Amino acid sequence: MKNACLAVVGVLLVGYLLAGTDGFPDIKPAKGWDTLSPAIAEKGDWPWWRGPNSDHVVSQATHPPTVWGADSGIQWKVTLPGIGHSSPILCGNKIYVTSGDLNQGAIWLLCVDPDSGEVIWKSEVYQGAVAKLHKDNSLASSTPAFDGERIFVPYQTDKAVGVAALNQKGKLLWRTVLAPYTTVQGYSASPVFYKSLVILPVEAKEGSRMVAVHRSTGKVVWRNTMRKVKESYATPLVAHVAGRDQLLLAGGESTRGYNPATGAKLWECEGPSTYCGATPVADKESVYVSGGYPKRALMAIRADGSGDVTATHVTWKSDKKAGYVPSPVLYEGLIYAVNDQGLMRCYDAADGQVQWEEPLKKPFYSSPVIAGGLIYLFDRKGLGIVMKTGRKKKIVASNTLPAGVFASPVFKGERMYLRTLGDFYCIGR
Repeated sequence: MKNACLAVVGVLLVGYLLAGTDGFPDIKPAKGWDTLSPAIAEKGDWPWWRGPNSDHVVSQATHPPTVWGADSGIQWKVTLPGIGHSSPILCGNKIYVTSGDLNQGAIWLLCVDPDSGEVIWKSEVYQGAVAKLHKDNSLASSTPAFDGERIFVPYQTDKAVGVAALNQKGKLLWRTVLAPYTTVQGYSASPVFYKSLVILPVEAKEGSRMVAVHRSTGKVVWRNTMRKVKESYATPLVAHVAGRDQLLLAGGESTRGYNPATGAKLWECEGPSTYCGATPVADKESVYVSGGYPKRALMAIRADGSGDVTATHVTWKSDKKAGYVPSPVLYEGLIYAVNDQGLMRCYDAADGQVQWEEPLKKPFYSSPVIAGGLIYLFDRKGLGIVMKTGRKKKIVASNTLPAGVFASPVFKGERMYLRTLGDFYCIGR
């Protein structure tokens, strides 16, 4: 009995020493963690933030709609409970979307029928104390992600960030607290996948971490402390760039590439800014990042370096008219990006030269999406612009809805699904 008690005390003491002051220690991955098939988007699905290829380019949209209004081009319209700025995801014959209520301290995942807009079920992800948020933020600003079996939903409490996994019937499978988090703006990053892992950044001035948990169990596989930052809000990108798998993230005054299997930092480059909200884009050799506040820039970084590459790997850096919140999109060698004040620009990815610009003069949070060779843009007042891709500017259509858009649209076939600050729409020809 005495030896058993001593063993328990020893385990508790070791746990306390490992945990440090806040109870969330760095963790290195143990062998044998990769036990699941990779998460792969089925044909026609839009299962996570920025679509099947994580780039906001939709190849399967055959004839996306170009004209709509409050009373035209609408296949259905529903009002969802609560408030949310997350984008929906499309998975087979279901739509999943999150919403929340500050007064109740509740965050929900809703399952919606894509043909009718009917809410099939609503499941509670979290209910309890919540943090102070920016007036333009919500409890449900992170887009959920689907790995073929489970839907993953980040959530913020008054003290931490966690992630929950639910099955396709809305049953909670597990919930894991990732790291402490307090901020005046609120959390907004979305989950990304790598092999058996679901990965999220938690960037705040009290301590920033990148955390990977196992998709089936919710167990933390690795957790790494990142450099101290004031706070940042961007979703990372997992991509094969410069001959290796990389987890790419901008914010906290630098852009970084990590090994997604271990969380180990591969390289770091100063810029584009202190605070970042945009997801990077990448091609075979380089990563392109936009930010932020108080400085603004769009920059290209070769991703084949190691250590500090600030002086050696910056290919080009644009002027101060880049976006903070909207993420850029890369398509056929051109970068399309809109800033928060509504300046839409097309850049050559090779050298950063502006090919054309369009001053829309409206506030933006939503990111541009390319579907069927067309650029779709939605502002915070209800304006929807459709433009041609290419080195010459051409506006195809300008449309209006009764409420503005913070989320980004998703596409399937001839349909566009769009969440506004009022209603949730299915728009089609």
